Amino acid sequence: MKKRIWTSIAALTLTASLISGCGSSSATSESSSSAGSGEETIQIAVAGPMTGDNSEYGIGFTNAANLMAEIWNKEGGVLGKQIEIVAYDDKNTSEEATTIAQKIVSDKTAVGVIGHFASGVCMTAAPIYQENQIIEISPSSSHPDYSSIGDYIFRNNTVISKEAEASIDIAVNDLGKKNIGIISIMTDWGTNTSQVITELIENSDDPDVKIVAHEEVMEGSDDYSPAITKLNEAGADVVICCGMYNLVAPVARQYKQVNPDIAIVGFSNAYSQQLIELGGDAVEGVCFPVIFFSESDEPEIKEYVEAYKEAYGAEPSALTSQAYDSVGMLLTAIKEAGTTDSETVKNKLYEIEYPGVTGDTKFDSNGDVDKEFVKVTIQDGKFVKMN
Repeated sequence: MKKRIWTSIAALTLTASLISGCGSSSATSESSSSAGSGEETIQIAVAGPMTGDNSEYGIGFTNAANLMAEIWNKEGGVLGKQIEIVAYDDKNTSEEATTIAQKIVSDKTAVGVIGHFASGVCMTAAPIYQENQIIEISPSSSHPDYSSIGDYIFRNNTVISKEAEASIDIAVNDLGKKNIGIISIMTDWGTNTSQVITELIENSDDPDVKIVAHEEVMEGSDDYSPAITKLNEAGADVVICCGMYNLVAPVARQYKQVNPDIAIVGFSNAYSQQLIELGGDAVEGVCFPVIFFSESDEPEIKEYVEAYKEAYGAEPSALTSQAYDSVGMLLTAIKEAGTTDSETVKNKLYEIEYPGVTGDTKFDSNGDVDKEFVKVTIQDGKFVKMN
């Protein structure tokens, strides 16, 4: 299976313009691609923010889903049918996600949902999918309670406690820092992540490692100077940013004007080319753990990255790549099950071991995955592995 997919990627690279043309995709609510709609297709829904501040993530999910569907469609699809990707814009709000989830389950055409993006939004929509026996695979939800909503709810992402451990490990063991500051966005994810970091450090075996200050900020703010001043005055020698690239980039710019030596550690949701574009020289040295590293030397990953860049004009992020593998896992489960019956496919998802670009993946009995992290930093305007 793996060999067939990578052979198809090489062929796809030559015809990527057939997928979406050059440049980035502009997925919108209820847009479809990869195959004509109708009873002769197998439909997969992609739900996420296609507009607004976090639109990069929803568009990335959709791009990845279309890329994977195109690969399968060139090989004849699955169960003799072509695969159709239908994108829904949830605007990263629970209200819109509820409406979309209700539409998806009432239409009864999607064999599964890839999404949503934010943990809080996922946890609003997931009970609707569970009640109606629709498979949901989130490429990004990290809240520990998400997958416990039901047996139709999966995540192709690590729980936040494991990623928080990796970020702390970078701050303490790789960078050699002891006085940790936290800056987090005022969302369910930001609040939960900062609490997890605090608990992990409080229970640390090293008594010299401590939280010196924690500041919460509004997502999308342009001025973080009040929070930065408090963190700096508290003596932070490293700041862990609980937010996406649109938090990390301005915090790095503004903090380094006050303290050029401050070390900054983020999470995989900040691993994006936009971080470098927004932060410029200020994000040099920013570190984070990622499951997927686009600069990997592995041939399979290099082929995938080139195919994605050819199709969409940008490198895939870690979360985008987890969406790519999520679609591959769902289609593999359908193929091996020999049916689109949701209960049968769901049961097959718990059995398969999938060799994807984000590593060998297998769901445990909770619908969770466990993956290895790569430590990445920014050097000379590029992402590189940490030594």
